[in-house]
Amino acid sequence: MTQTTYEYQEVAGASPIKMWTRGVPVDDKARDQLARAAKMPFIFRHVAAMPDVHVGIGATVGSVIPTKGAVIPAAVGVDIGCGMMAARTSLVASDLPDNLAGIRSAIEAAVPHGRSSGRGGRDKGAWGEPPRAVVDAWAALQQRFDALCARYPRLQKSNHLVHLGTLGTGNHFIELCLDEDQRVWVMLHSGSRGVGNAIGRFFIELAKQDMRKWHINLPDEDLAYFPEGTDHFDDYVEAVEWAQDFAKLNRRVMMTHALDALRSRIAKPFEAECEAVNCHHNYVTRENHFGENVLVTRKGAVRAAKGTMGIIPGSMGAKSFIVRGLGNAESFNSCSHGAGRVMSRTQAKKLVSLDEHIADTAGVECRKDEGVIDETPRAYKPIEAVMAAQADLVEIVHTLKQVVCVKG
Repeated sequence: MTQTTYEYQEVAGASPIKMWTRGVPVDDKARDQLARAAKMPFIFRHVAAMPDVHVGIGATVGSVIPTKGAVIPAAVGVDIGCGMMAARTSLVASDLPDNLAGIRSAIEAAVPHGRSSGRGGRDKGAWGEPPRAVVDAWAALQQRFDALCARYPRLQKSNHLVHLGTLGTGNHFIELCLDEDQRVWVMLHSGSRGVGNAIGRFFIELAKQDMRKWHINLPDEDLAYFPEGTDHFDDYVEAVEWAQDFAKLNRRVMMTHALDALRSRIAKPFEAECEAVNCHHNYVTRENHFGENVLVTRKGAVRAAKGTMGIIPGSMGAKSFIVRGLGNAESFNSCSHGAGRVMSRTQAKKLVSLDEHIADTAGVECRKDEGVIDETPRAYKPIEAVMAAQADLVEIVHTLKQVVCVKG
């Protein structure tokens, strides 16, 4: 294995932080947020920070928080089960048309994306009438969801069926990419959509109410937690597991529709079963580390156990990577989930011009308007530096470069 590359940060009265951040910028606010999480009394051994680490809501994006006897809902966040899926097709670059606008339009027509609000008319990011395949897929999730809603009726009034197989907004995307051998891949990024957001927000607020009821003082109210053995702990873990299953199914349905859209524009028959990967990067799960059973919350981090395949995307103008985990115990078998932001969305809109965005996405068939400036490549850390900082966490199997990018 490559020599260990993490930096060690002591935190007074808290667990230490191990940071795989050499050669990449880390905001002081992110360091402070990591330190607050490290002060929680149930942290197991240490907090691990990935090279894409940056300030998040509740907990730091790009952090791995192992706990014993408690779970922090805001550390998981509201985009529960957010993650990536990629599938290599049997197509090569020369099979694609010279003008890729038609492929982008076909994918945009096949997968609801973005968001529109206001009275009258449906949200463009949801199904008006979900197709039969979506209704059939939902059937596998419905019984568990109904049981959850029987205990928490408020969750029923959320976008669930109408969001299954839809993309969303922000950093979510569907891309057509070429690898180092000019083979064509379809890659996408999304999570549990409206229903996951509703579950996350509901339980985050419930945890805060519990803290107030028990008069527990916290370094940050967003670190409100459920102790193991309580009803709310069990219900939250069950709800999160359901939302994670929704997110994984959401990606599978989208991938099917994106591949169908590609087939509608390319006459040559092709397969797309090769090296498919579907992995979360916002989730909590039970794992064994250092000989003990713990809960591991990955907030913007991917499981990188030895031999486990994962996906680390760059920005909408940068490379992405299919990786294989090296099983580094010190990172709790984790790696980064992407490049990580260096600018907030507001900063990007103020600091990056439309001309700069157009230049940075040259060669990519994608949106080149003011509405996606917050996702422009300059808003993110250089993906090559991020990969270099975690050379002891993963090995690169494939290097991808997008040629089409669909954004909400």
